[in-house]
Amino acid sequence: MSPVNPFDDAATARAVVDGAGTLREWNEGARLLLGHPADEVVGRPAADLLADGRDGPPPGRDDEQWSGTLALRHRDGHTVSVWVLAHRRPGADDAPATWLAVTPLESGPEPEDDPLVRAALTQSPCAMMIFDDRLRLRRVNDAMARLLGLPPEHVRGLRATDISGRPQNTELERRMRQVLASGRRHDMEARLKAVGKNRAHAWNARIAPLTDADGRVCGVCVSAHDFTEQRRARERLQLVNEASVRIGTTLDVTRTAQELADVCVPALADFVSVDLLDPHEHGGEPATVVEPPVALRRTAHRSVTADCPQAVAATGELDVYPAGSPQAECLLSGQAIVAAEAYGDLERWLRWDPARLRRVKEYGIHSTMSVPLQARGTTLGVAVFTRFRRPDPFTHDDVLLAEEVSARAAVCIDNARRYSREREATLTLQRSLLPRWLPPTAAVQAASRYLPAARSGVGGDWFDVIPLSGMRVAMVVGDVVGHGIPASATMGRLRTAVRTLADIDLTPEELLTHLDDLVVRLSEESGDDRAGEVGATCLYVVYDPVSRHCAMARAGHPAPVLIPPDGPPEQVELPSGPPLGVGGLPFESAELELREGSVLALYTDGLVESRDRDTDAGQALLREALATPADSLDTACDRVLHTLLPAGSAADDVALLLARTRGLPAGQVATWDIPADPALVAPVRKQVLDRLSDWGLLEATFTAELVVSELVTNAIRYGSPPIRLRLIHDTATLICEVSDTSHTAPHLRRARTWDEGGRGLLLVAQLTQRWGSRHTAEGKTIWAELGLLDDET
Repeated sequence: MSPVNPFDDAATARAVVDGAGTLREWNEGARLLLGHPADEVVGRPAADLLADGRDGPPPGRDDEQWSGTLALRHRDGHTVSVWVLAHRRPGADDAPATWLAVTPLESGPEPEDDPLVRAALTQSPCAMMIFDDRLRLRRVNDAMARLLGLPPEHVRGLRATDISGRPQNTELERRMRQVLASGRRHDMEARLKAVGKNRAHAWNARIAPLTDADGRVCGVCVSAHDFTEQRRARERLQLVNEASVRIGTTLDVTRTAQELADVCVPALADFVSVDLLDPHEHGGEPATVVEPPVALRRTAHRSVTADCPQAVAATGELDVYPAGSPQAECLLSGQAIVAAEAYGDLERWLRWDPARLRRVKEYGIHSTMSVPLQARGTTLGVAVFTRFRRPDPFTHDDVLLAEEVSARAAVCIDNARRYSREREATLTLQRSLLPRWLPPTAAVQAASRYLPAARSGVGGDWFDVIPLSGMRVAMVVGDVVGHGIPASATMGRLRTAVRTLADIDLTPEELLTHLDDLVVRLSEESGDDRAGEVGATCLYVVYDPVSRHCAMARAGHPAPVLIPPDGPPEQVELPSGPPLGVGGLPFESAELELREGSVLALYTDGLVESRDRDTDAGQALLREALATPADSLDTACDRVLHTLLPAGSAADDVALLLARTRGLPAGQVATWDIPADPALVAPVRKQVLDRLSDWGLLEATFTAELVVSELVTNAIRYGSPPIRLRLIHDTATLICEVSDTSHTAPHLRRARTWDEGGRGLLLVAQLTQRWGSRHTAEGKTIWAELGLLDDET
C-alpha cells in the first residue's frame, strides 16, 4: 500500500518551489532523476537546474496548473529532458502558496501486457483512471484524458495529489486508500470545472477495487460520471418543494412576497425583487387590464450581499415602468422575459432606465429574468431574478423553475390579498358597529380598548356603555362565537338588542333571558343543522350612583374584576349562567354595593386565554396589572394590554372596558311620600319649587312644576298607593320620578279636539328631553329628564 507521505515514494520525482522560485523540498525520486542530493539544492533557486530551455510558456500569476517538457541539468553535467506537471498548492494556516513539480520515473508495464489494465477494461466500461496498490496512476482512457487535459503517456506513475492540488484530489486519494484497505466500493461527489469548460459540473466518482484471480485487491478503478443535469433537476425539485413549504406561511401580502425572494436567493438567483401592482389606484383591487406605463410598488427584495445594494427602489416605494421595460412587457404578454449579456440583449432591455444600467455595470449583473405574478386570472405584479455572482445566464429550465415557484407564490399572495380585503371589510364593519366613543355619564368614568385577532380574523367581541333612567348606567361586554363578517353582523344585532332591552329597564337576568331567546332564533334562522352555530357569551352590569348598588349577571362569560379604592383587585363572585343560545336554562344575578372610586374591569376571554397559559394564570396576571396605580383609565388599559399581550397581538379578539364608579351626594336627591289625595298636589309643587330654589335651578322651575304636577296627578288618579316622588339633580340634568305600586304603564296618545284629558303626557314629552317608564318589583316608575344646560342658554 502507498505510504502516507508521497515524498517517501521514490517512483516519482517531486520538488516544491515557493513563490520566489526557491526550492523548498526535494525527494529521493528527484535525486535519482538528476543526481543532486537534497542538501545541495534545497534553499537554492530552482532556475539553477534549468539547462537551455523548456517547452511551453511558464505559468502565469493566476494559473493553477502548468505542464510541459523541461531540459534539466544533471549533477554530472549532462542534460535530462523530462515532462513536468506543476500545480499550485495553497499554504496551510495562511502560509504562502507553493508549487509542486512532479514527473513519474516508473510508468509500469505497457497496457497491453498489464493484467491489471485488462481487468479494469473488463470491469469498468466508462471514463476511468486506474491506480495500482501504491496509488500510482497506471492508465487513463481517452475520455478521462480529455477531462484532465493532460497527455496519458506523461501522467502514468503520478498520484492523484500530483495531478492537482485541489482538495477534491486529496479526498479522492483518501477514499482510494480506504478501498484498498476494505475491498469495498465507495462513491464520492464533487463539483469541479473540467478543462475547456466555462463552469463547474457535478461529478460522481465511483471508486471500485480491482482484484486478481485469487481475489486479492491489487488496484483501484476510478470512474467519473457527469450528473450535472440530474443534480440540477434534483435541486429544482427541492426548490419547488421548499417553496411549497416556506411560501404562504402567513396571510400577509408583504410577508408572502418576502418569502418568495428568500426562497429563490441564492438557490436560483443572486438578487430577487418582487413588485406588485399598486392596489390604491384601483379601489384596493389589482387592475383588470394592464397597460403601460405600469405603476408597481416594491414589496420585497433579497440579495446574496448585505443591505441589497443592487436594489434601485426601496421597499414600499412606487416606481413606474414604461412600455419597453421588461417588467411592463412581461405583464402585457404574460410570459417571462430573459435578458443576458450572453444573448446580447441585456443593455437593450435596460436602455429605458440609465440608473438601472449603471447598477448593471457597477455590480457586474449579466442576466435578468422578469416573471409575471398571476393567479386566478388576476395579474398581481412581477418578480425579477438577477444574477451577478453566478457566472451562467438563466436557461430555459431556470425559466420553467421560476415560473413554477412564482405561480405558487402568486396564489399565496392572492390568498393574502383576498384575506386582507375581507379582514379590512370586517374591521370596517366591526368599527361601525362598536361605539366610537363612550357617552359621559354621572355614574361612571369609562375607558375601553378593542384589539382584533391577529390570525384567525376579526370576531364578534363588543362592549358598550348605556345610560339608563335615574342616572343609572348599564355596561355590557360580549363575545360572539366565530370570526369574520358573520360574527360581526351577529354582534351588531346583539348589541342593538341589548340597547333596546336596556332601554326598557330590564333586570340583568331578565335581559339575558330575552337575549338568549334571540340567539336561539338566530341559530334557527341560520338554516344550519349543527348545534351551536350561532352562540355568544355576555356580561351585563347595571350601576345606580344614587344607591351605589351594582347588579350584574353573566351568560358563559368571565366574571369581572373589582378594584376597590384601597385594596387589591379581586374576582367578583358571580353565578355563571350558560352561554347564549343554549336555551331553557335560567340566569342568576348578584348585587353588591360599590364604594365611590371603585373600578370594574369587564373583558372577553381573548385577554386572559392563550396557548402559553391557562385562564387562571391569565386572570391572575390581569389582577396583577390592575393592581398597579395608573394616572388614568386609558393608561390602565394600555398597561393591561402590554402586560397580557406583550407582542401587541392576540389569537382571539380582545375587548376591555374599565369603569370607575361615582356616587351622587345625598344633597342632590330629594324624595317625598305623597298620599293619594288630589288636593295635595299643590303643596307638593310648592315643596318642589323650594328644593329647586335651594339647588339654584330657578330657570327650570316652570317646566319642572308642570312635569311634577302631571306625573303626580296621573299617579293619584290611575296608580296605586304608596306614591313616591323623587328629584335627582346633576350638573346638566334634572330627573323627575314618580313611583307607585300599579303595574299598568301609561301610553302616549294624541287627544282629540273635544277630549277633556289625554294631553298630559304629550305635554311632558314636549317639555323634556326624555321620558319613560320602568317596571320594578313593587310596581312601576314614570320618569322624565330635563336638560338644564339648554334651559340656561
